[in-house]
Amino acid sequence: MTTAAPITLPPLPYADNALEPVISAHTMSFHYGKHHRAYVDNLNKLIAGTELAAASLEEIVRASAGKADRVGIFNNAAQVWNHTFYWKSMRPNGGGEPPAVLKQKMDAAFGGVDACKKELANAAVTQFGSGWAWLVLDGANLKVVKTGNAETPVTQGLKPLLTVDVWEHAYYLDYQNKRADYVAAVLDKLANWEFAAANMA
Repeated sequence: MTTAAPITLPPLPYADNALEPVISAHTMSFHYGKHHRAYVDNLNKLIAGTELAAASLEEIVRASAGKADRVGIFNNAAQVWNHTFYWKSMRPNGGGEPPAVLKQKMDAAFGGVDACKKELANAAVTQFGSGWAWLVLDGANLKVVKTGNAETPVTQGLKPLLTVDVWEHAYYLDYQNKRADYVAAVLDKLANWEFAAANMA
């Protein structure tokens, strides 16, 4: 009998100090090194010996969504997925002008890049408690949505393009309670619009 490979903690797409001064290496050491790692470790314990042990991360997210007896599995699996996506949603020296293919969609859906960023920022700042703000593709159209806790657009028939994490551990060491400052800095200086555009394909 072959043992399924466990879900692993993917490497960061950059050094842990690469997003400074917007996000400090100190925050990354806790957020990635402890929180993200804990979700991976917890998930592996929860799926060990079940039929989900051989499934991919996305399959686990979909199979456990909305199931009362799999809440723990869903929360940890979705948080692993969301965090992995979040790291890719940022890059050093990000922000700026999105690729033309994405900019056209932003113009059509929101009336421009700044209006799109404003809607994303508003979703991030107004998400009560822990959660996420997302730029998604809903069919052929761009849309901004927010999800609470571990919820993810993956289970809602939407295609995630970019996300901003607004759990307190994402920003509290650097920004304390100033969530809006953190969100603005991420969108202005770190947003990986190239990644978002690539996800439209």
